Amino acid sequence: MANITKKVSWSSRGDDSALTGEGTPLLNGTEIPKPSRQDPIRGRPKEIPHNEKLLSLKYESLDYDNIENQLFLEEERRMSHMGFRCLEISRWVICGLIGILTGLIACFIDIMVEKLAGYKYQVIKENIEKFTEVGGLSISLILWAVLNCAFVLVGGVMVAFFEPIAAGSGIPQIKCYLNGVKIPRVVRLKTLVVKVIGVICSVAGGLAVGKEGPMIHSGAVVAAGVSQGRSTSLKRDFKMFEYFRRDTEKRDFVSAGAAAGVSAAFGAPVGGVLFSLEEGASFWNQMLTWRIFFASMISTFTLNFFLSIYHGKPGDLSNPGLINFGRFESDSVAYYYYEIPLFMCMGALGGLLGALFNSLNYWLTIFRIRYVHRPCLQVIEALLVAAVTAAVSFTMIYFSNDCQPLGPEHNEEYPLQLFCADGEYNAMATAFFNTPERSVRSLFHNQPGSYNPLTLGLFTLTYFFLACWTYGLAVSAGVFIPSLLIGAAWGRLCGILLASFTPTSPIWADPGKYALIGAAAQLGGIVRMTLSLTVIMVEATGNVTYGLPIMLVLMIAKIVGDYFQEGLYDIHIKLQSVPFLHWEAPATSHWLTAREVMSSPVTCFNRIEKVGTIVDVLSNTSTNHNGFPVVVQVLDSDEPAKLCGLILRSQLIVLLKHKVFVELARSRLSQRKLQLKDFRDAYPRFPPIQSIHVSQDERECMMDLTEFMNPTPYTVPQDTSLPRVFKLFRALGLRHLVVADDVNRVIGLVTRKDLARYHLGKHGLEELQLAQT
Repeated sequence: MANITKKVSWSSRGDDSALTGEGTPLLNGTEIPKPSRQDPIRGRPKEIPHNEKLLSLKYESLDYDNIENQLFLEEERRMSHMGFRCLEISRWVICGLIGILTGLIACFIDIMVEKLAGYKYQVIKENIEKFTEVGGLSISLILWAVLNCAFVLVGGVMVAFFEPIAAGSGIPQIKCYLNGVKIPRVVRLKTLVVKVIGVICSVAGGLAVGKEGPMIHSGAVVAAGVSQGRSTSLKRDFKMFEYFRRDTEKRDFVSAGAAAGVSAAFGAPVGGVLFSLEEGASFWNQMLTWRIFFASMISTFTLNFFLSIYHGKPGDLSNPGLINFGRFESDSVAYYYYEIPLFMCMGALGGLLGALFNSLNYWLTIFRIRYVHRPCLQVIEALLVAAVTAAVSFTMIYFSNDCQPLGPEHNEEYPLQLFCADGEYNAMATAFFNTPERSVRSLFHNQPGSYNPLTLGLFTLTYFFLACWTYGLAVSAGVFIPSLLIGAAWGRLCGILLASFTPTSPIWADPGKYALIGAAAQLGGIVRMTLSLTVIMVEATGNVTYGLPIMLVLMIAKIVGDYFQEGLYDIHIKLQSVPFLHWEAPATSHWLTAREVMSSPVTCFNRIEKVGTIVDVLSNTSTNHNGFPVVVQVLDSDEPAKLCGLILRSQLIVLLKHKVFVELARSRLSQRKLQLKDFRDAYPRFPPIQSIHVSQDERECMMDLTEFMNPTPYTVPQDTSLPRVFKLFRALGLRHLVVADDVNRVIGLVTRKDLARYHLGKHGLEELQLAQT
């Protein structure tokens, strides 16, 4: 089944190994079923069965823990104080570069979307005005649908056929990466190119999507590329930043890139830092926070600076992010303490609507996994959604008789007159006949009376289902802006209804503040972020006055929503069977110990091991272990071997490639000693064991692992409770945790999958099955 699932899952390849073998006994004594091998040609059923009680073995962990072997310690000792200072300066330079490049990408996306969408809406507007007088508006509808489909076809083909990982917003994948899961191809240059082109096409194609979510993924890819000083996709090595070629450093920079993406999207540098803190990085320190904040600030400034030049106002830094909510002046939209209960009720409503949105999207995603798994089907579905979106938009505008006067201060970009009188425009067209960002801004700031309650009600209903259907398509698209737009529409509707109850009192006069609260409630109800989302909303509105109401609304939306369904990103992570570790172990797991959760028996190597044995173990496809404890036997003793270190598959492959054998070292005295640079040059795509040739004579040689193994791996006693093991593993970002008995014998190994398979379900502590797919 492994060869089928790649069409569905985030990774487009199914070759990523995992540590736990197939025969790991579970708590109930059953064995994990061995994966069935299907013929790659015939093995394409019309339906792919999906079981959410599975945990995939194809995802590896990142190594956040430094391998402190002799090579590492020698390099650190040789480095002077000045060398360490230069490294620190390099980190700041990289963060600055990340900020600049992320800001430029955001600027490019913004300008391209504005140009393409502007051209599209202008053509359709002229066409509609022409056919309103002479009849034949169906031609305008066909034109709108064809233009939408043309843009979406380009974006859909790029994603479905070239880089499936670029689909969606990319936030669940980046959450997983920052959590310590290695999602294949997630931070490749090809992914970035497809993502950027895809998001431009999907927004210009009129889908119910935003361009903000993908900016977070784009920032993360930029960070991963810049920090390594080379591009493996372009096969170019710039011989820069070689020290940072390891998971520890790369993951820190990716968290800076994600923050810079948030900052560029919303003009919220502090919100970006908090997003990385809340959603990702397990290990955090003060200097890292500073660097991430620096990258975020540079990102928002770069975007601001270049957009000001583009708009012909150089130096006017009034566009801090892609989404600009406009300024909420304190006097015009002040709120009173007796409105806070109303805001809290809106938060609860946002939580309920968010849970409904997530549930519908969950069942839709399962349907897609089962039936819409071929690239051609995915493109057809995207085209269908594009055509339906155009048809629904056109129908709503056509049958709406909500005409508003065109005042001197109107800020409609494309006012459509349609069947309205001269000097008036169709208000429904303002909501549909626009990019979603502009629609949000008009809902926040248009004068009271700009919208008819029926218009807002119908718009909320249709856009809710369109956005739900669109999220999860094979196009690059975010869910932030559609959520804000849905919430702003029903929030403004609440404000209008409140004002209609008390026509004489001016206290409910401005529906804009209710649009803002509704937007926060709906977004919080769908994505369930609290801390970072509060700060993002406060920064985007440019007014801290609303800090308390927004915080209360987001908290209540999360509490109410969590009662019914998880957040949207968590649902998609779970549907991909990713071994994601939350902040804490399941609440009722204290009775489990390391002995019960560990993988055993463990494949160990002797400190001086035969090359043939190493090759055979690495070539064994049934286990695919990634970490091996190294043991030492006491000479002339019957005592069992004791733990003396840990070595990784990637290290052994580099050693075999360079033929670091004891016999060769003796015979060739002039042989160059292996250095850390050799391991860094092979990172991150280490060659597979099958590509390394070892002759029959070399198989008889011995390999001394002393210099290369980590002599001080983290270990726990076998009676350690699961929460304690979980805390150590999660906080330190480990990949392997050795379980030893009281005389330091290896009895098991704890990996990410062993911990992630326990979770709290409806019936208490549940255990997921492990599977190859």
